Amino acid sequence: MGLEGAVRLGFRQEPEAAEDPCAMFEQMVAAAYEHGTALHAATVFELDDVIDPADTRRWITAVPAAAPPPGDRPRPWIDTW
Repeated sequence: MGLEGAVRLGFRQEPEAAEDPCAMFEQMVAAAYEHGTALHAATVFELDDVIDPADTRRWITAVPAAAPPPGDRPRPWIDTW
């Protein structure tokens, strides 16, 4: 469900009671979009960093490259049954 549908369902009575229901609905949708940004969520939930979607591939490929190479020691074998 998009933000428009969530505002329409969650705040049904507020626009109906307003003088201009369309303007009130648009104002509530704009407020929902403003509070739905990644930067706002980062400040609310105290996240350390927000990655730009354009940089996501670079971050994902950098993590395995930074890991140390696997050693030559044998891995323990545990039967699942």
